[in-house]
Amino acid sequence: MRIAIGSDHAGVVLKTAVASHLTRIGHVVDDLGPYDPSASVDYPDFGAAVGRAVTSGEAEIGVAICGSGIGMAIAANKIAGVRAAVIHDVTEGRLARQHNHANVVCFGARTTGEAVVIDSLDAFLEAEPEARHAARLDKLTALDAERA
Repeated sequence: MRIAIGSDHAGVVLKTAVASHLTRIGHVVDDLGPYDPSASVDYPDFGAAVGRAVTSGEAEIGVAICGSGIGMAIAANKIAGVRAAVIHDVTEGRLARQHNHANVVCFGARTTGEAVVIDSLDAFLEAEPEARHAARLDKLTALDAERA
């Protein structure tokens, strides 16, 4: 699977670890930056870049990491077609994919440890979106049209 990953400066170290894990288990990872944890950057730029990579088809899934995960989720969700979810544990990872058909997963480098992030991401990637949620997802898609 091709996965786009990005962070802000607070998430660079965790992003690097997650990208290495994803590569090690056979995924193709597009690291959208940044690369220097000491250089302050703006999370909206990178959250939007991850979202755009997914909606353009450059990536099948996106991973976005900032201090809390919240800013990245807000930024990514501004891109029509993105369903970004902040994940804190394995159950949320699985349910975000199964029930909400999330296509971008967001983590907080200051709130969630590396092992939990990796386990939660693995659960997300292993989960299959469930068709029984289609009517609700259609309503979410309709909300994208309101952005115009």
